[in-house]
Amino acid sequence: MALAAQQSLVDLADVRPGQKMLVHAGAGAGGLGSTSIQLAKHLGAYVATTAHTRDIDKVRDLGADEAIDYTTTDSPTSSTATTSSSTRLGPASLKKSLTVLKPGGLAISVVGPPDPAFAAQLGQPLLKPVMAVLSRKLRSRAKRLGVRYSFFFMRADGAQLKAMAALYDAGTLRPVLDRTFDFDETSTPSPTSSRARPTARS
Repeated sequence: MALAAQQSLVDLADVRPGQKMLVHAGAGAGGLGSTSIQLAKHLGAYVATTAHTRDIDKVRDLGADEAIDYTTTDSPTSSTATTSSSTRLGPASLKKSLTVLKPGGLAISVVGPPDPAFAAQLGQPLLKPVMAVLSRKLRSRAKRLGVRYSFFFMRADGAQLKAMAALYDAGTLRPVLDRTFDFDETSTPSPTSSRARPTARS
């Protein structure tokens, strides 16, 4: 998820110091939200995030300036953010996310729908019309609101991964652990699972 955060916030959103960013599901499974919070703070952004009641302290500990409990409060309805990053939002929530953005702001989603730029990223220009249709309603809504929508799909990049590893080594970013357990609690393969069973020969 570190590479996904790097590419979405730096390459795609070009997050700069002083910008305000809304990260949906900041403590969600998978780690993209928690990594995005930390990286956005490293880039100098003001970070708001949504989280479950039990995770409010966790996202604040990660550096979030504003934590919104989505079990009791809707996402902000006023135009407050320049970038909105969503991890697992459904279609209805993604549409609502567009209303949070300031004019010219950018909504990024990792769950779709894919847009024409994604076809270009794949090197499949023939798919542009298809992806244009798939994302037409959402892009039209974004245009009416004066904002932008972008689908994000991570690509392999060794140099960027090395740069992110350096941030972890320096303590600028830290992994979020769900739980820990002893090594002897892990399952181990049976002695014969990794090799073929002997067969009788006549």
